[in-house]
Amino acid sequence: MALPAKQQLKYWGIAAIVFAVVMWALGNVLMPFILGAAIAYMIDPIADRLEAWGMSRTGATAAITVGTLLIFLLLLVVVVPTLVAQMIDLAQVLPQLVRDARAFASEHFPSVFEENSRIHQAVTSFAQTLQSRAVEVLQSVLGGAASFLNIVILLVIVPVVAVYLLLDWDRMVARIDELLPRDHQPVIRRIASEIDAVLASFIRGMGTVCLILGTYYAVALMLVGLNFGLAVGFIAGLVTFIPYLGALIGGALAIGLALFQFWGDWVSIGLVAIIFAIGQVAEGNFLTPKLVGSSVGLHPVWLLLALSVFGALFGFVGMLVAVPVAAALGVIARFLTEQYLDSRLYQGQSHRDAGAE
Repeated sequence: MALPAKQQLKYWGIAAIVFAVVMWALGNVLMPFILGAAIAYMIDPIADRLEAWGMSRTGATAAITVGTLLIFLLLLVVVVPTLVAQMIDLAQVLPQLVRDARAFASEHFPSVFEENSRIHQAVTSFAQTLQSRAVEVLQSVLGGAASFLNIVILLVIVPVVAVYLLLDWDRMVARIDELLPRDHQPVIRRIASEIDAVLASFIRGMGTVCLILGTYYAVALMLVGLNFGLAVGFIAGLVTFIPYLGALIGGALAIGLALFQFWGDWVSIGLVAIIFAIGQVAEGNFLTPKLVGSSVGLHPVWLLLALSVFGALFGFVGMLVAVPVAAALGVIARFLTEQYLDSRLYQGQSHRDAGAE
């Protein structure tokens, strides 16, 4: 005999509260395991494809591990030092860029920057704060990332967790399926399948889009001769998963740096703008429709809300799980909407009576 719906709701509600409390209390401890699980989830289709080609699960995991390690070492030797150097230089140049922009605006719009005006005071305060804090913040972040504990977490624990989870991924999924409540197994399987489709479309698809666009922006901007092309491309590609924000941030930063570096050389400045225009056309018309598709169901506002709420509640770990949780909640919300539209609460008794007749 199944438990009454009221008791089931109570038990599942308690489980959800316990999960949220554990996430809040152990967020920093769980971070490497969440990262490892995310990596294993993203790579699992590659392992499944290798298994379909005749390799064992162990062999597929070993091949993926070796290939990933070689790519990581190549990036560590070739790309990372240049990227870090450009990020530091960019933090040092930004205050000067703000000062030049202020001087240009003061020359052409003197009435706006009168000594006693609020705009003048705000711009001056912002420039001073940016100058004093930008390098300090960046150095503190890099210093924290260089600490022994963070190196162990990022370079040892996360890959080890990812490898073990990738090796046992199918068995874990099968075991979880065995533990599902029998009465609700079909519904849970359906919802889980839809969540997996959304996550696969968004995380894997948008991850590929971010990688392609970030590489394109970095290479194209460096070919044009922009001093911080690699750093700008990295930033633009990193935030591409938020619609329009990547192009807005990357384009504004790149064009601002181009104005600072190529002032008077309008051809080079135009080339930087054209690079971002081409990137946006390619993303909107080819990359996103092909790699992500139109069935993701994550509205940009919903995504921003999830990132803000989970980031405020659980910190960096909350931001890592924000997209998966938002996707899951979106699927559950659509399921509950379907149930509501089919219920007496929506249709009313008169509609049911008419259907019975």
